[in-house]
Amino acid sequence: MAKQKTDDDLKRYYSIGEVAKKLGVNTSLIRFWENEFSHIKPNKNSRGDRRFTKENITQLQQVYHLVRERGFTLEGARREIATGDKPEAEKQQIIDRLTEVRRRLVEMRDQA
Repeated sequence: MAKQKTDDDLKRYYSIGEVAKKLGVNTSLIRFWENEFSHIKPNKNSRGDRRFTKENITQLQQVYHLVRERGFTLEGARREIATGDKPEAEKQQIIDRLTEVRRRLVEMRDQA
């Protein structure tokens, strides 16, 4: 069975509002993290609106995980990211896939 492409699969850029909604945080927190973590660099259009890529969203999810879920300080999260713990990124991809599977299962259950 072929995987159906969703609108999310086809998107290249996301607004700050869409990213905030995905993470369940305020847009001001996204802007704050952008200033605190130098590796997060969204593109900006001619009006200065931020346009986040999927890579930027992954970076923000990593910051969210370290700061909100694991209780790191901002400095601690910066150090953790700087050490380049690559398995953490792989874990995040697995978590994202499992979250998507769970969402689809809930949809199927609700339709039945």
